[in-house]
Amino acid sequence: MSDLNDPRVFFAAERTLLAWNRTSLALMAFGFVIERFGLFVSILLPQHAHPMQRGISFWTGLAFVLLGAWVAAYSTEQYRKVLKTLKPIEIPEGYRVNPGVITNLMVAALGIVLAIYFFQGV
Repeated sequence: MSDLNDPRVFFAAERTLLAWNRTSLALMAFGFVIERFGLFVSILLPQHAHPMQRGISFWTGLAFVLLGAWVAAYSTEQYRKVLKTLKPIEIPEGYRVNPGVITNLMVAALGIVLAIYFFQGV
């Protein structure tokens, strides 16, 4: 348990959660760009007679998207652990603690949807 009795501890935990949220979004966006770059290159270089295959850019992009989804889910779990250590005085009265959690879980779910879309698109 925290012994600080200061709401700044809670807000620091929330800021950390939101920083991890931004990190997960950046990882997923980077993965999307990598995956689509492979598609762009295959369109520009049509000398290959075989149909489009899942190359290194597909798997690398997919890995980044799934890593972003995992980061969003795991940071949510860590945030919930921190919340359990706080005393009620450290959380401002009437303040909702769940919007950050809901946002992170939605980002994780959308990352999984994006990964599924990659498999449907090829």
